[in-house]
Amino acid sequence: EAGFGADLGAEKFINIKCRKSGLFPSAAVIVTTVRAMKMNGGVSKESLGTKNIESVLKGCANLGRHIENIKSFGIPVVIAINHFSTDSNEEIETIKKYVNEKSSKALLCKHWAEGSKGTIELAREISEICNKDENNFTLLYKNKISLLEKIEIIAKKIYRADEVLADQLVRNQLKQWEKEGYGHLPICMAKTQ
Repeated sequence: EAGFGADLGAEKFINIKCRKSGLFPSAAVIVTTVRAMKMNGGVSKESLGTKNIESVLKGCANLGRHIENIKSFGIPVVIAINHFSTDSNEEIETIKKYVNEKSSKALLCKHWAEGSKGTIELAREISEICNKDENNFTLLYKNKISLLEKIEIIAKKIYRADEVLADQLVRNQLKQWEKEGYGHLPICMAKTQ
């Protein structure tokens, strides 16, 4: 586990594990819930069971960022909506419509109630994507660029930073590691300290 989400987890999995193993995904599944979209849209935990289309749509911006992050690696993305009994059809359709506008597909998954039968549509969709093998997989950065450049690329492309500021001590340390032969390694960046 490299961390949660298409920023921490997927970025590390792809830029470190895939780079080093030579194994590359044919597709990615991002799991979400109506409840998560509501929370990202500002709804309190106590109010998650109440229908709130506006908050679902507002919260979809976070989901959109994860979709963009995965697609930046050239990997097709499918969204699995993990169903809760309190989800309204309108809330589910709001997510599906939003995801469709991001040129991806969202599928409702009811495995909590129906077991594997509740994810057949998701399994078929992923199988179809993998059989087409139409991904355009790419890593965010090349091995041969400087460590600071790698940090800047991750910060800007994944976290949407405007710039990276690094004290001279940090810059000197990065240059020292490059002199010692570590400059070709991928970066493992923490989102928070």
